[in-house]
Amino acid sequence: MIRPLFIVGTRPGAIKVAPVVRAATEHPAVDPILLTSGQHPELARDALATFGLTANVELDLGVRPTSLDEMAARLLGSVSEAISSTSPDVVLVLGDTTTAAMGAQAAFYAGVPIWHIEAGLRTATANRPFPEEMHRRLISRLAALHLAPTASARQNLLREGVLDTEIAVTGNTVVDALQYVVAHRPTATDPVVASVIDSPGPVAVVTMHRRENWHEGIRKVARATLRLLDREPELRVVHSAHPNPIVHNDVHELLDGHPRAFVTDPLEYGDFALLLARASFAITDSGGIQEEAPSLGTPVLVARRETERTEGLRAGVAMLVGTDEDRIVADAQRLLNGTSGLASTVAQMNPYGDGRAGQRIAHALVTRLANVIVLRRFDGEEPPLAAAGME
Repeated sequence: MIRPLFIVGTRPGAIKVAPVVRAATEHPAVDPILLTSGQHPELARDALATFGLTANVELDLGVRPTSLDEMAARLLGSVSEAISSTSPDVVLVLGDTTTAAMGAQAAFYAGVPIWHIEAGLRTATANRPFPEEMHRRLISRLAALHLAPTASARQNLLREGVLDTEIAVTGNTVVDALQYVVAHRPTATDPVVASVIDSPGPVAVVTMHRRENWHEGIRKVARATLRLLDREPELRVVHSAHPNPIVHNDVHELLDGHPRAFVTDPLEYGDFALLLARASFAITDSGGIQEEAPSLGTPVLVARRETERTEGLRAGVAMLVGTDEDRIVADAQRLLNGTSGLASTVAQMNPYGDGRAGQRIAHALVTRLANVIVLRRFDGEEPPLAAAGME
């Protein structure tokens, strides 16, 4: 029996890992262990519940760390203990979070092979987004297998010297997640979301959370939203506000009180997927939403200077607008009046996958891990890192 340990800590991570865990659970040769790190405990728990999953191991970081170094140190220690107690054959981490980076580091120290889901995403700048871009690069130095979501991600890894035999192109698991949710959630449960979905007229969905946009960037997007509402009397905006007080307070301060601006707490994933599918467009600095929106036929204005999801830009389903108020307003209005190329392209092209990524990764666990398990249980003189194929 193969025992993979899946480590997640955030809501997006939980959503993207869920299809892989579900597919692995259905395979008779795989006994998956799902661990939540405590980085965003309630949000991760709620996201997993959408897919009928609960974590086998839930870590508790105690009082929320106030700095990146404190968060990283606590995660490294607690995840290391969990790896020791569960004795997995392989550790799978997803994306670029602090949980993913420390999960990979802990597995490396324990001599357990690391598989990186959503590997190979890159921007041109090591600290943009910060700290996620460097997290991705660090995990790539530790991973034994790189599960790249797209051919472009594979090319990034090849340029960095990763062997082709160590890369598998799987598609992005978020497409699997969306297809599951759409099939299992016919109507929204949140009354605000249900009202917006059922009412006529254009809808914009906004989310902002990136550290690089804290304070002024988030405020600029909120001000651009208000300008759009003034110019477009039929438009309604739903801003799903991140729970971080730095983000939450700025959004509420600027948007509260406008009759067509609805500021919500983070929405349950099924409701958010239905809302995003209904939306005329999205404004976001989220990486996941850059993949989710085109998968639902919704164009995206990306409120960042660079993005690692370059496939969307090349396919014409997303556009970089930064946090420039004038540009956001102008490009949003072009989407609303039908003069933007994004609206027509997005209905025809989704560069992020076909909804079978979870199955491909589960299949890889079975087909690729037989030798790894033998090596992990090697009782000779070979050191752990060599036995794991990582020396």
